[in-house]
Amino acid sequence: MKSPSKIVSSFKESIFSTMTAKANKLGAINLSQGFPDFDGPQWIQDLVTQAMKEGHNQYAPSPGALELRMSIKNYLKKYYQLTYEENTELTVTNGATEALFCSSLALINPGDEVILFEPYYDSYMACIKMAGGIPVPVTLYGPDFSLDEEKVEKAFSSKTKAIFLNTPHNPTGKVFTREELDFLSKLILKHDVYVISDEVYEFLTFDDHNHIPIATLPSMKERTLTISSGGKTFGLTGWKIGWCAAPENLTKAIRMVHQFNTFSVAHPLQVAVARAIDKLEDHLKEFRPLYLKKRNLFFEGLKSANLEPILPQGTYFVMCRIPENLTDIEYCYELMEKKKIAAIPPSAFYNLDVEEGKKYIRLCFAKKDETLIKAISLFQ
Repeated sequence: MKSPSKIVSSFKESIFSTMTAKANKLGAINLSQGFPDFDGPQWIQDLVTQAMKEGHNQYAPSPGALELRMSIKNYLKKYYQLTYEENTELTVTNGATEALFCSSLALINPGDEVILFEPYYDSYMACIKMAGGIPVPVTLYGPDFSLDEEKVEKAFSSKTKAIFLNTPHNPTGKVFTREELDFLSKLILKHDVYVISDEVYEFLTFDDHNHIPIATLPSMKERTLTISSGGKTFGLTGWKIGWCAAPENLTKAIRMVHQFNTFSVAHPLQVAVARAIDKLEDHLKEFRPLYLKKRNLFFEGLKSANLEPILPQGTYFVMCRIPENLTDIEYCYELMEKKKIAAIPPSAFYNLDVEEGKKYIRLCFAKKDETLIKAISLFQ
């Protein structure tokens, strides 16, 4: 019998699925996969019931429910002064992950080089390979994970077609600075490259760190595909309502992939997210302080347990340095078996310098306070 696709056969099960399955088997506290152990606001959940009662139960238009596209248009204008046309430049997808997939297939030809920063969200590598692209990783080194300008510049070539950017950055919690984005944009323009910008943690930044969409920089909007979703912002990751904002020519290409992939996304959930976005300003007044408190609680707790956490600037993840006598995978399995805590070994997010990833574990603090306090007590 003939084998499945060579590309797909080269893939392994996502590290998130692996660690969550083992955590469930051992009854460990799951600080590995990036989702809250509590629901998003009840008022947003109630919007789904309202949408269903209004009759939004059949297929939504393939580009997305107009109500949601309008809400996305309005918030991008309000928060970033970015203007997109709802009918030709905004597409609703099955979570940000589908937007990444559609964007990759829409842009990348076999043999095209695609730059990505490691540690990277694992679907980036899969997207590049499925499109036939050649991944070109550039390593971000701790503890600050800042750009090495010389290495970044060397990564660009005449074959570079696109670059994956993720800010705020998963798994490191880094928020790219204006200076870093300026540096990147100059290289992007010089080499005529597209940007696939994953910004799902856009409203989850701390202290004096602010999210800056690269599309807001001069001449960048025309070549940037800005991707986000409602899952992280509203604490409802299972709804899988994502979107992509891009110029008309790129949006058309993305929609050609989307229509033959999922075609459309759950209609009542789209309507609910649209109405939640319309109340975003009020939501953020509770959302940001909630996660700042959790970050501080968990970070200080890890330090009190004699661990070496790196203070995240954004997202709801913290990278933590581990003892040198163990790899990240060994440490994570020992942590689950002895302490009943599940973490992610970040070496799964590296390709160029895997040894760098073996120095850390990644922990998620999007959990109830009692969950975090219990986890801290188990570390001690």
